[in-house]
Amino acid sequence: MAYNELTNEEKRVIEDKGTEHPFTGEYDDFYVTGTFICRRCNLPLFSSKAKFNANCGWPAFDDTFPNAVKRLTDTDGYRTEIECANCDAHLGHEFTGEGFTKKDTRHCVNSVSIKFVPEGETLPEGLTQQT
Repeated sequence: MAYNELTNEEKRVIEDKGTEHPFTGEYDDFYVTGTFICRRCNLPLFSSKAKFNANCGWPAFDDTFPNAVKRLTDTDGYRTEIECANCDAHLGHEFTGEGFTKKDTRHCVNSVSIKFVPEGETLPEGLTQQT
């Protein structure tokens, strides 16, 4: 199966490593129980239990599901970029040492990079790119 179709804005963020404007994303001020998955390939990335209010303008999570996220040095040389471990979709950045939570980690994520699946609903099948 091919990846999910993306809008132009989703492509700009996910494929071109862009950033949505702060405080505009649908999941910034969103607190419902469930799972956040990759918008491009459906890989489960974050539990809603890991979401917290960092008041930074983007959804913030202090933990990921195991092996769901890859960490790379950002092109700016000092930040840590996070990508979906399955499809390399740009999610945002990871910050540590800020003291927001006991885990002392903030995954700052673009809302357009993720989709929400409410608790009790079946997660969609994961997708891989056909070659």
